Amino acid sequence: MTKPARPRGTAPGLGGVRRALHARPVLLAAFAFAVMADPVSSVAYAIEAALRALGGDLDLLPATMTLVIGLIALVILNYHQLVSRYPKGGGAAAAAGEAFGEAWAFIPIGALIVDFVLTIAISSAAGASAIIAYLPAAAPWRILLALGLTTAVAGLTWFGHLGRAVFAVMTLAFITLTVAVLAAGIGAPVHVSGTVTHHASHGGPLAVALAFPVAMALATGVEAPSSAIAQLGQLDDTGRRRFGRITLWLTLLIVGSITLALTAEAAHLRIGIPASDSTLIADLAHRAAPGTLYALFQLATALLLLSAASSSFQAGPGLLKALARHSGPGGHTGILPRLWGTTNRHHTPYWGVLLFLAASGATICAAGGQDQRLVLFYAVSVFMSFLAGLIAMARFSADEGSPFRLAVNVTGAVAVAFVLLVNLARGEPIASLAAALLIAAGLYGLWARAGRPRGVREASAEAENP
Repeated sequence: MTKPARPRGTAPGLGGVRRALHARPVLLAAFAFAVMADPVSSVAYAIEAALRALGGDLDLLPATMTLVIGLIALVILNYHQLVSRYPKGGGAAAAAGEAFGEAWAFIPIGALIVDFVLTIAISSAAGASAIIAYLPAAAPWRILLALGLTTAVAGLTWFGHLGRAVFAVMTLAFITLTVAVLAAGIGAPVHVSGTVTHHASHGGPLAVALAFPVAMALATGVEAPSSAIAQLGQLDDTGRRRFGRITLWLTLLIVGSITLALTAEAAHLRIGIPASDSTLIADLAHRAAPGTLYALFQLATALLLLSAASSSFQAGPGLLKALARHSGPGGHTGILPRLWGTTNRHHTPYWGVLLFLAASGATICAAGGQDQRLVLFYAVSVFMSFLAGLIAMARFSADEGSPFRLAVNVTGAVAVAFVLLVNLARGEPIASLAAALLIAAGLYGLWARAGRPRGVREASAEAENP
């Protein structure tokens, strides 16, 4: 029997490789671990942010981070419903636009744009902190180092998508090395390092209640599956729902486990607020596993943080491109100038990349290259998007007469609103709220001028659609 001809230009066995890469378990792993790069990388600064808010009281740190994980679980429970409703992606923008009218989609869209800028800035700054913790001599060049990392990531983005596999590998490497550090730390010597106190500025329960909103930066990215499932064009709605839900709960399991384990070990080893040239998890890793494992852990931390920055360098300009698209699946007219949809031969919307590079670079300079100064701003922007999505889901649950889902939605919305208000009460984070609302208002004005075209609430899904 004559063998069928192989398509021209196809290498032997390439079809088998492609089939393997698109097999459901492999696709799920690549998708899930790539999407969770952002929340996993947040471990690098969120635990330290909580300890700083507690004034160095290590005894209250485990309770604070447990509360953080509990609230993340509540948000994920709500987004489990949202993914079910929007299997083609769209997230909070799709929900707000459907529940209250298309114009309301601009609030979560504005919050997302601010979130992307802050993700790039804080990830690059934290990446620089990871390098400085290993090479303290680089501390005087912190801002330049952070800007250099940001520019390097933007440069790589210029040449197209790096792909899910790269982000997935970085996430898995960090998780593996974190487990190794935790195991090595079991027998590490216990003595105080950094600043440790035994009395927070407020009483125990109040101190925890005021500190945990700061650490809610850990929640950034947990909503990503609700939009990222739009990438899974090879699956039907049922498959995308399943992948989105599994990724949400797998994110909770992994982020929750490593966060609480690192928190418990830091409290046990008495790792306090670090010096200016180090980080909490770097001090912990150095105590637990000095030498090669420590070096590898710092390298993995920096690379994972840069992967998170890279994902926002793709998603942010992609969102602008979707808003500038003058013809789409629904035939709607774009509201941004065509400039923001212009791409190079690698399909990268390069003007958008340059815009996010400039905005994140300015943010890094304003914060002095310090990731801990950006944490509060970060939590505000993402929680605006959470709040819009949860209120919309509450509207749907009420209309559909589902008291259980309504209770879950309202409880989640109240908790998210509390976090938002506590962080805004600290003063400076109001800048994140103002920026998101100004962007939303500007986009609304352009939308109204364009004749209020339909399809805006689907922009987040279009931005993810390859």
